Amino acid sequence: MTDIRRETIERFTRRQLFGSAGIGIGGVALASCLNRDASAAVPSQSGGGMPGLPGLPHHPPTAKRVVMLWQGGGPSHVDLFDPKPALISRGGEDIPESVRGVTRLSTMSSGYAKWPVVAPIKGFRKYGKSGIEMSEMLPAIGGIADEICLVRSMQTEAVNHAPGVTFFMTGSQVPGRPSMGAWASYGLGCETDELPAFVVMTSSDKEKSCGQLFFDHYWGSGFLPSRFQGVRFRNTGDPVPYLANPAGVSRESRRALLDDIAAMNAAHLADYGDPEIDTRIAQYEMAYRMQASVPDLVDFSSEPKHVLDRYGPDVQLKGSFANNCLIARRLLERGTRFVQLMHAGWDQHGNLFTQLETQCRDTDRPSAALVQDLKERGLLDDTLVAWGGEFGRTPFGQGDPANPKGRDHFGKAYSWWLAGGGAKAGHVYGSTDDYAWNITSDPVHIHDMQATIMHMAGIDHTKLTFRYQGRQFRLTDVHGHVVKGVLA
Repeated sequence: MTDIRRETIERFTRRQLFGSAGIGIGGVALASCLNRDASAAVPSQSGGGMPGLPGLPHHPPTAKRVVMLWQGGGPSHVDLFDPKPALISRGGEDIPESVRGVTRLSTMSSGYAKWPVVAPIKGFRKYGKSGIEMSEMLPAIGGIADEICLVRSMQTEAVNHAPGVTFFMTGSQVPGRPSMGAWASYGLGCETDELPAFVVMTSSDKEKSCGQLFFDHYWGSGFLPSRFQGVRFRNTGDPVPYLANPAGVSRESRRALLDDIAAMNAAHLADYGDPEIDTRIAQYEMAYRMQASVPDLVDFSSEPKHVLDRYGPDVQLKGSFANNCLIARRLLERGTRFVQLMHAGWDQHGNLFTQLETQCRDTDRPSAALVQDLKERGLLDDTLVAWGGEFGRTPFGQGDPANPKGRDHFGKAYSWWLAGGGAKAGHVYGSTDDYAWNITSDPVHIHDMQATIMHMAGIDHTKLTFRYQGRQFRLTDVHGHVVKGVLA
């Protein structure tokens, strides 16, 4: 073999075959992916930030921004949002088999021989001019009753936490698909150059009473280019790692270094066409801008005292739900499109009579404050606030039938609420039977809620798709209908 031939073969690597060949193995599939990704590189209609796909939004959005107040663990609908006098009058009695049917339950309670009714641990009252009934443990959310649409007919097939969260966030109980925020960022882009389109923050109850973990796929990009995954702000130290330059490194020298790295990455991208190289370029640039924008974002010194007080005593406590809610408002008003706050602590299997009220106390004021704050700033009309978890809790008690201490997971019927962004204010949608067990009107499946949130953001959930492994995927899989009854 001649030296020239050997050099030619050595240069023609497998990577070059797949990355550069226009007609090699995988060339057609690669070209399809690259064309799809390149279609996002059109001028943004927003006048700045990361552009979205051509043709989006599909229709005028009622929600230009979305904030998800995720209550991990399963907030008890029977204690908080769905008053049932029968649960009081029939306390201790078994829920009849005619009501229970063949409902799928978790393995912790599916084998029970008794199903004792447990009454709500606190009373309900009517709030606002709309007279929506909610628990007296939620006085602040009750104070915004005339702004919310309370959905009492949510349903899911999931019976455990991680599959349940994954199901709502990605449309499948099995990890691997893009999250809702990633789909929104991919389709609509971002209105700011200074902050990510999709930001995630996590928090937990102070007692650490439940052990759910926050998995990256809850805000991942799945098979979409990774530039669309959520950026998680940490709840200790700097919100973003390496926010400050090392000693002796000026902002000007950092800029020069990134310019050189960008030039090398751009050459690499031209050679191989790998969309992840484009992601790397974009993320380096975003990180540089965030060095200037994030410190101001988390500096509350300009916030009036009455605003800070509204969020409650934990607002200055880094990593608390209250602190994250205020940061969320500041992100939204600065152009971030999708904010996902994930708060754990609602899993009351054996501590219902103590921990549920504590959990309400920690989250009630911040949730309501965010809605009030957005309204005062003229942002609520086109910002959707969604509050809910992966499922509700059982109307029967968990543990000793004679003295139950908690409630198990329950997905056949539970409650969420929406505010702003085109949701019907001061309205209750859907209903359940006397035991809050079966939905009696207007069921809203997980996929229906996904379709509705996307619709409010200007996206037809059936049209925002991505081809992967030989077929078109979408957030709602092959399901979902827009719930017109919750729209203003």
